[in-house]
Amino acid sequence: MTEEDFKNGQVLLIDKPLNWTSFQVVNKLRWEIKQRFKIKNIKVGHAGTLDPLATGLLIICTGKQTKEIDTYQGQIKEYTGTITLGGTTPSYDLETEINETFSIDHISEKLLKETTKQFIGEIQQKPPIFSAIKKDGKRLYELARKGETTEIKARTVTVSEFDITNIDLPKVDFKVVCSKGTYIRSLAFDFGNALNSGAHLSALRRTKIGDFSVDKSLSVDGFIDGLKSGN
Repeated sequence: MTEEDFKNGQVLLIDKPLNWTSFQVVNKLRWEIKQRFKIKNIKVGHAGTLDPLATGLLIICTGKQTKEIDTYQGQIKEYTGTITLGGTTPSYDLETEINETFSIDHISEKLLKETTKQFIGEIQQKPPIFSAIKKDGKRLYELARKGETTEIKARTVTVSEFDITNIDLPKVDFKVVCSKGTYIRSLAFDFGNALNSGAHLSALRRTKIGDFSVDKSLSVDGFIDGLKSGN
């Protein structure tokens, strides 16, 4: 692709690596495009944040295509991942240490699959305190890391599919299809509460956004290699 291609607008499908923030991916791609074409600046943005501990599909828009970011953000998302039962963490995932443990002796395949039904359709969900949502101009995770507590309002989200795909207790694999704004970490935490066992999210991968699939994506290194080779 040429400099004009990127300025006129491209939709790039990137498989976000583990431990990278979504902004790090955007900044890396922007820097590589600028270096490749010796330009001072170009608009680059992503259509929907993935947590650092998640991998998978990140839609990156360049140039004039950044005007369509809201459209992509509003599309249905699909995720796969693993919920670990028997323990909760303040961040609802592995960013923080387990702070409370619970018995899982009562957990059965039937109970797991019956409990998923509570989370199908429109549900009320509170975002994690460790999230990028802003309150009074500050990100919630900034307050959480300082030990500050804040009241978070529940929001309505839609979960159209919540399937258990494998059980190897305490780990439970799943697939979820959901609306914009759904926090899978919160879903894992609430699922644990509903099971009376506690739970946290231990792996997450975004596999689809609308009609876009991670199967058609490039790694960050793959994109850079293609950029340098002129493909």
